[in-house]
Amino acid sequence: MKVRALILAGGRGSRLGDVRKGDLRIGGRRLLARVRARLGDLPVLVSSGPGPAMDDDGITDITDGFGGPMAGIWAALHHLRARGGADDVLLTVAVDTPFLPWDFAERMTGALAEGADAALAAWAGRIYPTNAAYRLAALWPLLSGPAPDSPKRLLRQLGAVDVDWSGAEPDDPFANLNTLEDLITLGRRAKARGE
Repeated sequence: MKVRALILAGGRGSRLGDVRKGDLRIGGRRLLARVRARLGDLPVLVSSGPGPAMDDDGITDITDGFGGPMAGIWAALHHLRARGGADDVLLTVAVDTPFLPWDFAERMTGALAEGADAALAAWAGRIYPTNAAYRLAALWPLLSGPAPDSPKRLLRQLGAVDVDWSGAEPDDPFANLNTLEDLITLGRRAKARGE
């Protein structure tokens, strides 16, 4: 089983003045670099949206009927079609999740090892569909037929299990950045943690 990660970095950042979130900094580091570091040595693809790639591992979203995170997931599936094995796993993570747990890949793939086709991150009763894990074998049929229009619907269709970090993390590790207030709050959190 090979595990690959897809960083979903194609959002418009419209509530932040149309900035690319991956370029924003928390604790002096670009969000893209922070999230990539938390994925360890996994092979990484970066979905940068319809514009230019954010880094050397960038893939361009395929927007044939898709928008948002599904465009990135769809592009990754097309990219991996000739490269992915039946037992392989695709992790998806949002670029604006600067405190992604260090054990994210291990726990998410562990949930799949127990037989699930998909898993999604959760904390204190909240779910985070862009932070998920999928068996590629469960996703291949999407390439030949209609697919759900959101990660949440896709995860429901696949019968995803929740992987809850409530007991392991005192603060929401999936808190994301959508507003200037979020940027300030997450920056303070990084400073308090020495990150």
